[in-house]
Order: sequence, then structure tokens, then C-alpha cells
Amino acid sequence: MLMVKRLFDIAASGLAVVVLSPLFALIAIIVKLDSTGPVMFTQERIGRHFKPFRIYKFRTMVTNAPAMGAAFTVADDPRITRAGRVLRRLKLDELPQLLNILEGSMSIVGPRPEVRKYVELYRGEFETVLQVRPGLTDPASLRYLDEASVLAGAADPEIVYTRKILPDKIRLAKTYVSQSSFATDLWLIARTLVSIRRRC
Repeated sequence: MLMVKRLFDIAASGLAVVVLSPLFALIAIIVKLDSTGPVMFTQERIGRHFKPFRIYKFRTMVTNAPAMGAAFTVADDPRITRAGRVLRRLKLDELPQLLNILEGSMSIVGPRPEVRKYVELYRGEFETVLQVRPGLTDPASLRYLDEASVLAGAADPEIVYTRKILPDKIRLAKTYVSQSSFATDLWLIARTLVSIRRRC
């Protein structure tokens, strides 16, 4: 299973990078013209067996965003740029993670990678979750497709995220890890594509 999954990751992400290269270039130009700062955003996340890695994204926020607020975002977050709102809605900001998949720090399907702060908060639970590579999509990604909107309506988004949303994400991730199969991965990929298509 692991070998088949890795071979699929390499083939699918490699093909996607080639096919989507014109879109990569277009997004890079839009990001650069829309606001000052680098095209790409990188951040430490915790990967398989608690090994840290740098996740790649198209930048959707102002350059000093990490110093201005929480590690998560809410709807109408003032740190998000104009272009960033569109990229986030269509999940296009996540496309550079295809490079993470090629290098082996991520998989196409797997629990979404968290920052160290939240992993340490539930380290015992993540012992199970991080038996596999984190992924571009997973069941929690589909359930919390509009997570920013949910957090925007909370009196204290940090508490809601750490005490309600994150534990549920971990529960879903542990179920995925225990029941994952190649067929399940294909089904999750299909559901993700349909969900994104509906947001267009």
C-alpha cells in the first residue's frame, strides 16, 4: 500500500506540475502585482514521525501576517490580500504543495499538516496521526472547507479551534489512518475536486 501510494503521489503530482505550470506562472504574476512581498509563503509544519518540514503556498496575506495574529485565519481577516481571497476560496494557494509531495514531505491524501504549537498541544493524539505523511486533502479538509467562516463567528476563535475543531480533525485523521486504502484516497481526491468545482 505505501509503495503504491508513493508511486501514485510522484506520478500524479509530477504530471500536475507540468500541466498546471502556466497557471502557476499566472498566479505568481497576480500575487506579485497585487501586493508587495514574495510570491511564495513557506512555514514550518510537523510531518511524518514528527519531522518538521517547510510547506509551500502562494502568498495570500501581507508579508508580516504571522506576527499580526493567529496561525489560522478567519473570514474577512484583514491580513488577507485581495488576490489572496480568491486564491483561498478556490484553494489555488495550496498548489505549490505539489512540490512538497514530489519531495516526499507530503502526500496527496493524508491528514493536513499542523504547526508545532498545535501538535504539541495534542502530542499523544498525533502519535497516531503522524504515522503517515500529511496530505493535500483529507476528510477533515472536506468537513471544514469553510473553517474560516466558522471561526469568524466565534467569540474566541482560538478556543473554538483548539477545543472543538482541532480535536474533531484529529478524530477524523485517526479514522483515516486506521482505514486508509488506495480506493479511499481516490474517492477523497474526487470529492475534493468536486467541492472545489462547486466553489468556482
